[in-house]
Amino acid sequence: MNSERLKEFRQAAYELLVKAKDATFELMDAVMTTRNAACLAEFSLNPLFHRQWPSVYEALQDCRPDRKKLMLLYLEQLQEEASSTEHVLVAIDHTAWGRPDAKTLQDRTHEYHKGVIIGQGYSTIAWIPEAEGSWALPLLHERISSWSSPIEKAASQLKLVCEQSVNPVLAVLDREYGNANWVLAQADIQADCLMRVRKNACLWSAPPAYSGRGRPRKHGQKMRLNDPTTWLQADTVIEIDEHPGLGQVRVSQWLDLHFYRAPEQGVNLILVERMKPMSNGQPFPPLWLAWVGERTLPLETVWFKYLRRFGVDHWYRFAKQRLHWTLPNLRTPEQSERWSDLMPLMSWQLWLARDLVLENRLPWQSATINLTPGRVAQSMLSVLVDIGTPATAPKHRGKSPGWEKGKVRTKAPCYPTVKKRVSRRKKSSRLAV
Repeated sequence: MNSERLKEFRQAAYELLVKAKDATFELMDAVMTTRNAACLAEFSLNPLFHRQWPSVYEALQDCRPDRKKLMLLYLEQLQEEASSTEHVLVAIDHTAWGRPDAKTLQDRTHEYHKGVIIGQGYSTIAWIPEAEGSWALPLLHERISSWSSPIEKAASQLKLVCEQSVNPVLAVLDREYGNANWVLAQADIQADCLMRVRKNACLWSAPPAYSGRGRPRKHGQKMRLNDPTTWLQADTVIEIDEHPGLGQVRVSQWLDLHFYRAPEQGVNLILVERMKPMSNGQPFPPLWLAWVGERTLPLETVWFKYLRRFGVDHWYRFAKQRLHWTLPNLRTPEQSERWSDLMPLMSWQLWLARDLVLENRLPWQSATINLTPGRVAQSMLSVLVDIGTPATAPKHRGKSPGWEKGKVRTKAPCYPTVKKRVSRRKKSSRLAV
């Protein structure tokens, strides 16, 4: 891959930072080439950061990344590598940035991350570029406010991507989105969705023909996924004798089902079963998937695309551990969002530099052609030194005057934690006569 493509990408991204571009861009270079850091100020010790340590904090205070234009920049890079007729596979998920002790941080909510913690939730829609591997390239990575929900934020992100994408979009999602709420939220979005469905969910078949009396029925026969006696006759059943890594697999499909709260939105239900038992003799748990969309893909391959969803989980771990996403203790939600906007930008730079790095591996690391994001970041310093930076040289401004004499110091205000409440449909109680 030509280094000119990476240089052009960095120059375009530099212009989209709007304010404090120089300090912010040097901060990104320092983050990509720093493996371990204990606090945000330590990035100023990196040789690629030519400013003083206060500029690290001023960058997050003053920069204004244009999130939508950055997404368009990412889509331009995507369309250079993907054919205009093939599906663009994107994974959608959300994670938590735990801030349990930050009482002065506004709009903290209760988030689930290996248990319930207090902090901020972030929703991510990421392009999965490879059939195998750990690469996931975020197109949008946004905070979920206290007045929004993961499903609402994911639907708005998917809609924005589909409006700007030339390719047809296939979104894969975890079981939190495999319900009527998501089916209704994405009803007007021109995208196909493949969601995991929880094993105790219920779906209904299409209603029978109208009898001519009373209100027309909305639901047909009920199908409980955890009760095989209620299962309908499958429309399609195929068996894959020897799947690489999974062995013998049986895939069944039911057409034209729906969730109870979304009777107008049809879904195709897919059951994936591994025929070989586990080492203890117990069968593998079944995998239930729901397909929503106008396009159709072969049943032999569509179910396997769900397994690529785990790329976004790999990116979350990489962003938190290697890109130091959750390291700083920032004061405001706006600063947290600006810092979070830099995570996709750094990930795309690593992706574009994967063929440029001279692999600088440790003695116990194996040689490989398909480098992971961590291995690219390990050798990124030499690439950045060779191609240079669009940031200008720092200008010395003298000594800061410091705190004004006589100015009263006040404590930062504390904000309560916001609890999101889910409205549930009340069951009607009938009085006995």
